[in-house]
Amino acid sequence: MPADRTTRPWALLVTLALTALLTACGGPDDSGGGGRVTLRYTWWGNPDRAARTERAVALFEKRHPGVEVQTSFAGYDAYKQKLATQAAGGDAPDVMQLDYRMIDQYATGGVLLDLREQSAVLRTDDIDPGLLATGEVDGALAGLVQARGTETFVYDAAQWKATGVAPPRAGWTWQEWADTMRELTRKSGKPGATDPGQSEDCFEVWLRGQGKSLYREGGGLGFTVDDLTRWWTFTDGLRREGVVSTARQTTQLDGTVENTALGRGTAIGDFNWDAPASGYLGIVGDGVTLAPMPSGEDGRPGQYFKPSMFVGAAANTAHPKEAAQLIDFLINDPEAAGVLGASRGIPVNESIRADLVPKLEGFDRTVADYQDSVDGSLEAPPQAPPSGDSALQTTFSRDYDQVSFERMSPREAAENYVTEAKAELR
Repeated sequence: MPADRTTRPWALLVTLALTALLTACGGPDDSGGGGRVTLRYTWWGNPDRAARTERAVALFEKRHPGVEVQTSFAGYDAYKQKLATQAAGGDAPDVMQLDYRMIDQYATGGVLLDLREQSAVLRTDDIDPGLLATGEVDGALAGLVQARGTETFVYDAAQWKATGVAPPRAGWTWQEWADTMRELTRKSGKPGATDPGQSEDCFEVWLRGQGKSLYREGGGLGFTVDDLTRWWTFTDGLRREGVVSTARQTTQLDGTVENTALGRGTAIGDFNWDAPASGYLGIVGDGVTLAPMPSGEDGRPGQYFKPSMFVGAAANTAHPKEAAQLIDFLINDPEAAGVLGASRGIPVNESIRADLVPKLEGFDRTVADYQDSVDGSLEAPPQAPPSGDSALQTTFSRDYDQVSFERMSPREAAENYVTEAKAELR
């Protein structure tokens, strides 16, 4: 995790992206002899997602012999930083995976192609209109939703069972979660979970459980310094008790499951999104289990279904048709769906979902069953976060580092964050 605070505003990065005309991605040199087209496709994820994606891409290349797809992936944090650098230099990949928190900033920055321009090859009829609309920015279809997902508390069932502590239940509150972590720690001798204080996602779930939000409709923060102080006081207290991961362990988080406390074997549970939790299988084994996120004290749920990710194309790609063909294949091809399974969440193509879900096995089945268990009980998702939120995710965890290393009080760090967030959002 970088030591210096991010100070470069997104607006400057966008300016660089719009002026770097000579470095447009997918230029003429990307077509080899015989008119062969080369596309660059990047995504974030774990090794399981990577292996499935490579198999799907190989199938696409077989179907489209004139197209070669060069792939790359990384953990979320590294991916986010690299994509921002590429976009700033006008060198965004032809096809790219995008988070809900990225879609607005890249679209308004002129980085993304309006996918409606490729409606001849990109089919959207089998996608729920509400989900489809989540990829719209200023009237353009900036990204096509790939799947839906929701947050989860993921844990090692074998270790949990050995403690004799009652398993998680639907509707448990944050206070009940904390008490359970204390009991797990007392009986196992290790922290119950990764410290959630560093996670903007967890903070959002906590806020929503109180009827508040991360951002207001139309922009601006939806919470106060007092709200963030309460959250960080709560999580810092658990860290001081030894109930969640240490400050040193928390600073090692980089968006990969391998570097979480659960992944390192130093805790029993962790917060994550449902589909990416498949990455724990190679570490924990078949005991990986998904539980609902804690609710507000009155039982109000804070978690929600959101587009697990989008896929978009670079506005300056030299091969918009082929890029759209790859996107269409990933979302609408039944054979590709069979390969990808639920590695990115449950598919959004309704006909594919209806056919695929009953056939799912292993952890894909676990994800589908988990979503079924909370379906109908969650509130509507918030609007896509405004430009600046992606950078603020990093700022959020860095400011919490100051709390966990006891360099700032929760209130001092909260005041610092809110000041910086307001400046970033302006």
